[in-house]
Amino acid sequence: MSAKKDDNGRRYVEAEVEVPGSPEEVWRAIATANGISSWFVPTTSDEREGGKVVCSFGPEMDSVAEITEWNPPARFIAETEGGPGTVATEWTVETRTGGTCVVRVVHRWFADTDDWDAEFETHAYGWSTSFFRLLQLYLTHFSGQACSAFDLAAFNTASPAETWRTVKSVLKIDPAAQRVTSAPGAPDLSGVVENTEITDPELLRIREESPLITATLEGLDGENPDLVLRLERPAPGLAHIFIMPMGDRTMVSIRFFLYGDRGAAAASNAEQQWNAWLTARFPERSPG
Repeated sequence: MSAKKDDNGRRYVEAEVEVPGSPEEVWRAIATANGISSWFVPTTSDEREGGKVVCSFGPEMDSVAEITEWNPPARFIAETEGGPGTVATEWTVETRTGGTCVVRVVHRWFADTDDWDAEFETHAYGWSTSFFRLLQLYLTHFSGQACSAFDLAAFNTASPAETWRTVKSVLKIDPAAQRVTSAPGAPDLSGVVENTEITDPELLRIREESPLITATLEGLDGENPDLVLRLERPAPGLAHIFIMPMGDRTMVSIRFFLYGDRGAAAASNAEQQWNAWLTARFPERSPG
């Protein structure tokens, strides 16, 4: 998880996860636009060498990459231009016995100093603690199913701790049963709170040292403002709810992934209800 240097002098960080499924099933989940959009963020992709991949992380937060290598179902590389210059992100799928695969993501960049190490370590932390857990759940429970997703964001000038308390006011969580339901008057929701406990020493180190993560956790008395839910209502699916400081504002992100016919029938109404709730409590809807 720490930043390292490869034989070509590039610095890199990596994260990996073991997931159920054949290489072809896992490839569809991590390398195709429909697959990525079913557990991560809204994505378009040309799905070929020389093509583009565009991932939308929120308002005015698109990440555009060029696919420089495309070798299904084993590996692809996409390059973006960022702070340290060209950043190459490599995805690989390795078969394991027992019907599972290991997915590995590696971010590589050239730099003469360690100035960018903390930022990319934070990326690896996010893969390991949130997004790869969503990938595991998707491949375990919903692999290949049609997904009706929506992604909502709002911005608040209150502190992360105060913002998180407002977000949690919409939910009733039973810690013993790890169950969640809607609070009275809130949009319809029920399901299971998935475990996001962090025990890996390297992840704990990053959490303590990353400026972004420490700012997010300030005033929360050890609580992690990041919920991964496996839903029963409004339809079978997943939800990811979290906050993130952005300058003098705090962003609230609510992402729903609803699957199958029930998901398609419920998505529009659920999006309207959650959008209305966000608008009422966080009127400022864009960072501009």
